[in-house]
Amino acid sequence: MFRVTTTLVLAASLLFASLSSAQTSDGRPPANEFVRQIIDNELQAEKNDHSHWMLRLEARKSGTTEVREVVETKDGDLDWLISVNGERLPEDQRRERGRGLQRLISNPAELKKSKRETDEDQARSQRLLKMLPDALVFEYGEQRGDLVELKFKPDSHFRPPSHEAAVVHAMEGVLRVNGRQKRLVEISGHLTRPVKFGGGLLGHLDAGGHFYVKQEEVQPGYWELTVLDVDMKGKALFFKTIGVQEEMKRSMFRRVRDDLTAAQGANLLYQQMRTTSKISFKTETAVSSHCRRDGCSGRYDSSPRPSDSDKLLVIGRCEWADTAAALIIVPLIVREAFRSMRGRACGCC
Repeated sequence: MFRVTTTLVLAASLLFASLSSAQTSDGRPPANEFVRQIIDNELQAEKNDHSHWMLRLEARKSGTTEVREVVETKDGDLDWLISVNGERLPEDQRRERGRGLQRLISNPAELKKSKRETDEDQARSQRLLKMLPDALVFEYGEQRGDLVELKFKPDSHFRPPSHEAAVVHAMEGVLRVNGRQKRLVEISGHLTRPVKFGGGLLGHLDAGGHFYVKQEEVQPGYWELTVLDVDMKGKALFFKTIGVQEEMKRSMFRRVRDDLTAAQGANLLYQQMRTTSKISFKTETAVSSHCRRDGCSGRYDSSPRPSDSDKLLVIGRCEWADTAAALIIVPLIVREAFRSMRGRACGCC
């Protein structure tokens, strides 16, 4: 974390001087310019990356730990719940989730809706990422090999244009990047002050809330989000408590086809789950035969209607978007706040 010292004024003066020059005394670009280069490269890499992956997701929220097998497809991301708090699901629940997955992949409209919302979250996160060099003041820290550390704090001259930008502007912490590949590696920080919505009338986030995000190179040239830990609290309209406490780990990455359809992805999930759970022959056959038709061109159910539990099978929206959106936790926090204000319990809005 950035530490305030008695030489703060001098440091600020030196930082201002460095920003006015083409590069620092050691030949490196000014810290904020370097961060801008990293972000530009990160976003370009994301734009060019059309890869899809199968992976293991472990998520902890409200004292409950869930482990899921996830497959990314061109139609959206699907998952299969493996265990809750270390216990595998009962047979009847596994069968029901299998039926839910069948209904879901046979409903292109639902998949398109989820993908559209994912894309909107991604675009919002990209805007926040681009905003970092404007909203925050960076300074170089330690460097170990390719790993470059940059400390950051709010820029007093920045005027946040949105609630999400206000959360970003209240952050202080550390950014670590791979200087050779120009990729984000870690970002950790905390809120230095309360963040008020609507001048405090709509609610606020408490000072001290913290977060940690990490991404790793899972295969040469491919970087993915692997760890997210966020703990933010506050109050919303009518004194409702805002609470976003989530931990997430993604591991066991295996690349799948870039043009994988939802139906083909579901088939991969079933094949994977055969080794960890028992699925009835009838259910397996229905999905496998449907997947052989390539996509959702043939339906075994003439009028599928996904239930609320089915929708839980589509993930990868606000909380688990791709790694270039390292600040995806910000729209998550703000949405959680306004969701509390509206008093409804839904997914990302």
